[in-house]
Amino acid sequence: MNENPARFRAAGIVRAAAAGALLLFGFIGPVPAVDAAPQTVGPFANLDGWWGGTGRLRFKDGKTEDVKCRATYFIEGQGEQLKQNIRCASGSGKIEVQSTVRHADGKLKGEWTELMYNVNGVLDGEVTPRGYRVTVSGTEGTSLSANMDIIVKDKRQMVEIQFFSETLIGLTLMLTKG
Repeated sequence: MNENPARFRAAGIVRAAAAGALLLFGFIGPVPAVDAAPQTVGPFANLDGWWGGTGRLRFKDGKTEDVKCRATYFIEGQGEQLKQNIRCASGSGKIEVQSTVRHADGKLKGEWTELMYNVNGVLDGEVTPRGYRVTVSGTEGTSLSANMDIIVKDKRQMVEIQFFSETLIGLTLMLTKG
């Protein structure tokens, strides 16, 4: 394989950060209780469990790369906090991300850690009528930055990421709940 090592590392780091945030979100609207007055649940209520899917990563040089991801979600509290483990692989590498996201008043805040490359970051966002809009950034000297739109319908998620990177343009990913 004739991959440039610097490109491999940059792509891996960005993929790690993106994956760390991109699998965090699903939109679940208010759900009425069966035998009581209507109540709302947190936006992560129906994410618990395993999700998997594929996508395509786009580079500035015009190349593309297929990506496969799987995520396991753990819902805490009243459905207002989400913890997750993510693994993604492509032709140029693998990543493993652990994340925590909190929801309050329609806003999202969280942090993520990519274990293979030892990269950390934060995310901020908001709940939208169709899902989420999120900004991801790296911390501790990492220049990673990306915007994401996440749409969830039933047991499927569509994620579109725009990177602000020297090597990457974007990532489109489709996930299905297992």
